[in-house]
Amino acid sequence: MRYVIAIDQGTTSTRAILFDHDGRAAASGQLEHRQILPEAGWVEHDAAEIWNNTREVIGQALAKADATRHDVVAIGITNQRETAVVWDRATGEPVYNAIVWQDTRTQPIVDRLAAEGGVDRFREQTGLPLATYFSASKIAWILENVDGARERAERGELLFGTTDTWVLWNLTGGPDGGVHATDVTNASRTLLMDLRTLQWDAELAAAFGIPMSMLPEIRSSSGEFGTAEPSSLLREVPITGILGDQQAATFGQAAFDAGESKNTYGTGNFLIVGTGERIVHSADGLLTTVAYRLGDGPAHYALEGSIAVTGSLVQWLRDNLGIIHDAAEVEELARTVADTGGAYIVPAFSGLFAPYWRPDARGAIVGLTRFVTKAHLARAALEATAFQSVEVVEVAARAVHAEIAELKVDGGMTANDTLMQLQADLLGIPVVRPVVAETTALGAAYAAGLATGFWSGLDELRANWREDRRWRPSIGDDERAARLATWRRAVQRTFDWVQPGD
Repeated sequence: MRYVIAIDQGTTSTRAILFDHDGRAAASGQLEHRQILPEAGWVEHDAAEIWNNTREVIGQALAKADATRHDVVAIGITNQRETAVVWDRATGEPVYNAIVWQDTRTQPIVDRLAAEGGVDRFREQTGLPLATYFSASKIAWILENVDGARERAERGELLFGTTDTWVLWNLTGGPDGGVHATDVTNASRTLLMDLRTLQWDAELAAAFGIPMSMLPEIRSSSGEFGTAEPSSLLREVPITGILGDQQAATFGQAAFDAGESKNTYGTGNFLIVGTGERIVHSADGLLTTVAYRLGDGPAHYALEGSIAVTGSLVQWLRDNLGIIHDAAEVEELARTVADTGGAYIVPAFSGLFAPYWRPDARGAIVGLTRFVTKAHLARAALEATAFQSVEVVEVAARAVHAEIAELKVDGGMTANDTLMQLQADLLGIPVVRPVVAETTALGAAYAAGLATGFWSGLDELRANWREDRRWRPSIGDDERAARLATWRRAVQRTFDWVQPGD
């Protein structure tokens, strides 16, 4: 057998998956890493732990498949996108923990920049609002708060990367010749890349106080990035694909063309609708982003509805409240009740992302009575995921001036049949899950395999897509509208919680 291996560096874990020519997963390895929460609103990862786990999961996957590097034709990388790592180019030592995309500590930096031109100050160039979500303010925070970091950065001693760049740099040699690069999809999530030129914008970097020398080279999503260094289990295997996780999931769903979409259910939820080679800006809270670029071909763009907290709400029920002992138990518990007992959970742990973009919001549980049990709260957590996705699907359909007839879904939470039926009910359209639900890793493998000729082109990838299960709506329009109206009242209750100076 011949394989492409995908390294999927996610928010909660790192995986390596071997895919065969039919796009089927042959073997995988996975390790979780610590979620470091020093203060309210702060979320960090240990970048060194992530790299160590990456090496280990590669070994796990190869061992399970009884494969060696000689069986692997290419390496693809996908990653949690906006999470920022800053490290010393000579030693490879991070100067601070990775600051995760969910982290909100940089709100004062965002407010300072928004004072001149508002939150849409850079939207025309970047497609993004000023928000703590994106990488630029995280880099700025490190330079402003880590002793000596700014001076070292200005001397050219420090490098920045999202976690794809961190893995690539280490996998290709680290301090000994490591490749410092990223792809257009990840670069488009930093608030530092011009969507039109696909290059770093010096004026944007200057506004955040970031030396250009820190930034990696921007390359296409599918093409030569380098080869694994000699001490790696994958030594001499080419690294030929990088895609940010949501773009990778879209690619893995074979949603290549304008109007095609997918919704990924993971730590957060992310809807992407392709707009082809056109840059389309949304007035309703969607982000404009790069979907992919293959080789020297044109960039393809998309609109994205980003939801911060969905799967992590289930983790919160497990880790913070102790309502469940394992994430998989949430479905079993939720199915013991017919509804939520009138309770609604709005998980604005990091403010609200699309379509509201309200950093002042904070999480709330509303509609509580003594009747409500932990089972009702488990069901309310699943409904919160579905309600949030309904809102971004609605604004996406308006933005592209087309009805979304069905929703392709992927990600770990799609194993929850109850959630998928809730999603179909609340959307009023069918929800479709592919055979390979972990399409994020598959998309990275596809990008890498296209560059090496393992797959001949997009038509061959389309032929690999297979439907696993379809859920159809089981409630009427009146009930759907009433439940959505109550949800929106609950969302309104979370606004203005954080006041200036808090």
